[in-house]
Amino acid sequence: MKRVVLAGMGALAVMSMLGAASAADLPRRQAMPAKAPTYMAPYYNWTGFYAGINGGGGFGHSDWDNGFGTTGFDTSGGLVGGTLGYNYQMNRVVFGAEGDVDYSTIKGDTNAGICVGVVCETRNQWLGTARGRIGYAFDRVLPYVTAGGAFGDVKMTPSGLGSETDTRAGWTAGGGVEVGLAGRWSAKAEYLYVDLGKANCTATTCGTSTDVGFNANVLRAGINYRF
Repeated sequence: MKRVVLAGMGALAVMSMLGAASAADLPRRQAMPAKAPTYMAPYYNWTGFYAGINGGGGFGHSDWDNGFGTTGFDTSGGLVGGTLGYNYQMNRVVFGAEGDVDYSTIKGDTNAGICVGVVCETRNQWLGTARGRIGYAFDRVLPYVTAGGAFGDVKMTPSGLGSETDTRAGWTAGGGVEVGLAGRWSAKAEYLYVDLGKANCTATTCGTSTDVGFNANVLRAGINYRF
């Protein structure tokens, strides 16, 4: 009996050694290759100074008002000029300051009401704005609202009586959308309402002191280059 037990234990030891050797001879399992990280394109950054050109048109209204009554008429014309600005982006919110000066051909006239016997003309020859902007960036698309000061001249001409020009300061507000293009370029389209208040045509030119109001709805597009 003792011999049988010893023989069994010996056989078990030999089988264990053979099993270990066989396991050592098996090829090792290769590690799974690491998955390459997904490429994420850099988010568009609006921060920085920029300069550009803009152009478009305007349509609005002018009122001539004196002791004999008030007469109003429509005005319209084109604009073209330059733009300077700066943006600062915080997460997706973009704060900015922008200024522009445009050559303007907005004008209108009438010979009705208090202008009977003459032609009263209102003409705007240059128009500038200095505004703040705030927008929310959807990567390369930036819708924004804007408001600030407006500046320009109001030329008042009662035909046959000469003319006067008054440089005015008023206000403007509006909004638009700017789109980032290739490289440092961007394009925008915007609307501005501009009110230059009331200029004064003196009695020397207009026969009696006359207040002349000017406002315009400006639609324009532009191209900007960021530095």
